[in-house]
Amino acid sequence: NQIAAWAARKETADVTVSVNISARQLRLPNFVQTVLETLDASGANPHSLELELTESMLLDDVEDIIAKMSQLKAHGLRFSLDDFGTGYSSLSYLKRLPLDQLKIDRSFVRELITDASDRAIAQAIISLSQAMGLNVIAEGVETEEQRELLVDLGCNSYQGFLFSRPLPVEEFQLFLCANDGATDPCVQEISLCRAS
Repeated sequence: NQIAAWAARKETADVTVSVNISARQLRLPNFVQTVLETLDASGANPHSLELELTESMLLDDVEDIIAKMSQLKAHGLRFSLDDFGTGYSSLSYLKRLPLDQLKIDRSFVRELITDASDRAIAQAIISLSQAMGLNVIAEGVETEEQRELLVDLGCNSYQGFLFSRPLPVEEFQLFLCANDGATDPCVQEISLCRAS
């Protein structure tokens, strides 16, 4: 419903909503049907919805996961692999997943400036993403120094407190209006939080 509402407003028409899905949800036999019916009922554009998976979800029945992702991707949905580098995914599965984006986990960004191993891992994820034609985004960017180093490594999309804390929908809309509907083009994600 929020995607459909934002599509009607100039300042939010191009916003993509990323939704984390759980392993339990993905394993449901009617998961694909439920997602497509929900999009249809809301009138939301499937191209404006990105589903985020974690590597740990790939441990069980990866063939079923690939089949479900492929069905949804055929309808225009996008997929992101969250917390990349922290799980147990196989590179042979990675090449078969219909992904659009890898997310560098915040645990590698936190010590990026001082830890050569974290820098090497971030560089490897960026290089892998570029070689596979995937977008890459760094999570947990909190300082300008981290952002600048990520730029030097070839990453140009970020999310984190450097740009904004999680915002309720109303504050997010005000944030966009204050910036004439355009945040920094490199800021790919602003987290939304639900009002209690």
